[in-house]
Amino acid sequence: MNIKINGITLDVSLEKEKYVGEILSEIAKWLSDSGHVLSGLSVDGKEVSVSKIEDVFKKEISSVEILDIKTETVAFLTSSSLASLLEDIKKFENLNYEEKTKFYNNWKESACANFIKDETPELFTLCENTFLRGELSCQILTSIAEERLREVDDPDKEFANIEPILNNICDKLVDLPLDIQTGKETQAAQTIQLFTAVTEKILRIYYQLDIQGYFIKRKDKNTSKNKEQADSVYAEQLNADNEKIIEKITEFTSILQELFTAYQKNDSVLVGDLAEYEASVRIKEIYTTIMSKIQIPDMEKQR
Repeated sequence: MNIKINGITLDVSLEKEKYVGEILSEIAKWLSDSGHVLSGLSVDGKEVSVSKIEDVFKKEISSVEILDIKTETVAFLTSSSLASLLEDIKKFENLNYEEKTKFYNNWKESACANFIKDETPELFTLCENTFLRGELSCQILTSIAEERLREVDDPDKEFANIEPILNNICDKLVDLPLDIQTGKETQAAQTIQLFTAVTEKILRIYYQLDIQGYFIKRKDKNTSKNKEQADSVYAEQLNADNEKIIEKITEFTSILQELFTAYQKNDSVLVGDLAEYEASVRIKEIYTTIMSKIQIPDMEKQR
């Protein structure tokens, strides 16, 4: 059986696999690790509909000559879904009251809604708050969707723009225990909310930078006579760098939980220590580390 991905034949040897489903499962995992998803499938020249996928999974490899798989990048699909969402918000905004009450039931069945629900469930909840419950204004949802779109389309620029905001909120963290002690509950709550929002944004963009290849450096073919060895060493270094970032994020998450617990207990002394000497320091370290690893991808980003 010949296996093609986007028209290119894969050089693979099938040994233990007996069914098509086994192959597709392995390919789906490989695609996920490289920031892609399966977007279409043809068997012996015939396109397979979603309703027939399960039947294809059960087919024996020996009964198939050509398995043609189509893929798209997660970034491209995310960008397309956010652009569609912005159009949907405009449509919703111009509807009358009766039409608005029916809008959500149709929208939730759309490809855009299903993708957002699967990939970013928290954004889907915000859409529900606008289209179904009317708790969130169209203007606010538009602003959020536009921000998310910038994070996907230009993650390097959006990440660089975080620095002054991050510095400002880290300065506010130093004053957090004093706000708690002096009864400035609203100001303290706003500081926590802003710090949480900035942290989530950093982690969202880190994911985009990773899957879009911003941590993969350009390689000079003349730097080594043994290209395979050079590529292997480079891959090991890249994995080591990513593991260090993930380790820093894991440690930071633990500190963040301690900070929130101390804040809920009004323990201003512990809040002060964690905010000034742990949380603010570690999030800046994470930001600086990620920023130092960003490279321009070799291939032009797909839009």
